[in-house]
Amino acid sequence: MTDDSQRNFRSVYYEKVGFRGVEEKKSLEILLKDDRLDIEKLCTFSQRFPLPSMYRALVWKVLLGILPPHHESHAKVMMYRKDQYSDVLHALKVIRFVSDATPQVEVYLRMYQLESGKLPRSPSFPLEPEDEVFLAIAKAMEEMVEDCVDCYWIIRCFVNQLNTKYRDFLPQLPKAFEQYLNLEDSRLLSHLKTCSAVSKLPYDLWFKRCFAGCLPESSLQRVWDKVVSGSCKILVFVAVEILLTFKIKVMALNSAEKITKFLENIPQDSSDAIVSKAIDLWHKHCGTPVHSA
Repeated sequence: MTDDSQRNFRSVYYEKVGFRGVEEKKSLEILLKDDRLDIEKLCTFSQRFPLPSMYRALVWKVLLGILPPHHESHAKVMMYRKDQYSDVLHALKVIRFVSDATPQVEVYLRMYQLESGKLPRSPSFPLEPEDEVFLAIAKAMEEMVEDCVDCYWIIRCFVNQLNTKYRDFLPQLPKAFEQYLNLEDSRLLSHLKTCSAVSKLPYDLWFKRCFAGCLPESSLQRVWDKVVSGSCKILVFVAVEILLTFKIKVMALNSAEKITKFLENIPQDSSDAIVSKAIDLWHKHCGTPVHSA
């Protein structure tokens, strides 16, 4: 048996017994052994495959610019990141904005506000809509990343990516959603229009919060792999697939309010299948990045 046929046999075998990710994990480990990490290849890998959970935080930190590409700098840079985290946290405690009793996600928000010059005069001031988005993302990220320092930096850079790199794209996503839903199921879109529901769908939950609070973390992190590595368009296909998955339920509802309420609280047991199908839809309409490890 040649090397190629052995490899193909292994891949088919792994897929049949549920270990489809074994070959991908090996490919990622090869990429992570490079002395200087290739950001483009890591992005392409993340676009094509789900990241193994043991490497997700590392890859996200590199792709979000928290860590530099050079391995030998990682320990020193994370030491600086940890010191900065401690300094900002200490400052907030000194001015009595947070205490040991403050929920961790709120601590992350106040740190982010202080660093971005948006800390309100008093912690009792009402939260802005952008603060609510931050808290939703932080709450989901807290379930994915154990270390507080890593978690804060990933939230901070993830939110900054949404506010800078994707700022002009996010407002266009509702229109793209309508376009792709029409291609996949025009009858379903017609029903939404008949109910005057298209403009009232939970777009903020889907596209501003990136499904934080909608999908469980185990499914959400596979979506965020794509967002972190350069594609906010995946969010559109997750929304489309949610509608396709719950088509019968949605078609039975006859008002915009009922449809929106249902979509804001979808059953969690279908989420893994929804994300898998959404990624397939995304590849179908947008192509599959070519990975050259």
